[in-house]
Amino acid sequence: QVQLVESGGGLVQAGGSLRLSCVVSGRTFSTYNMGWFRQAPGKEREFVAAIRWNIRSPYYADSVKGRFTISRDNAKNTAYLQMNSLKPEDTAVYYCAADTSVGLATDPTKYDYWGQGTQVTVSS
Repeated sequence: QVQLVESGGGLVQAGGSLRLSCVVSGRTFSTYNMGWFRQAPGKEREFVAAIRWNIRSPYYADSVKGRFTISRDNAKNTAYLQMNSLKPEDTAVYYCAADTSVGLATDPTKYDYWGQGTQVTVSS
């Protein structure tokens, strides 16, 4: 059974930074593509960033490009999302997800496993 546990959310002022972590149980983490999504109240879940199993070709939503960085440490079964220059519109619950398919997906329905989410609140 694969489990994902996010941490690192919190309250931060606009312009600040947070680093989210996602620890994945199981011995096949290095074969998963990993993604980060977010969902604000009353809105659909949206893609934020994704990274391939081999750490190549990270991909970002336009809204976070240049401010957020996705990374992973396969030895630690952990994916990260470094968030800098945070804005109030970044406020949402952030979820990590694991995808066992070959392509790098931005569609949340393509992901097989999900964490419980961590709240990020950015005050103005």
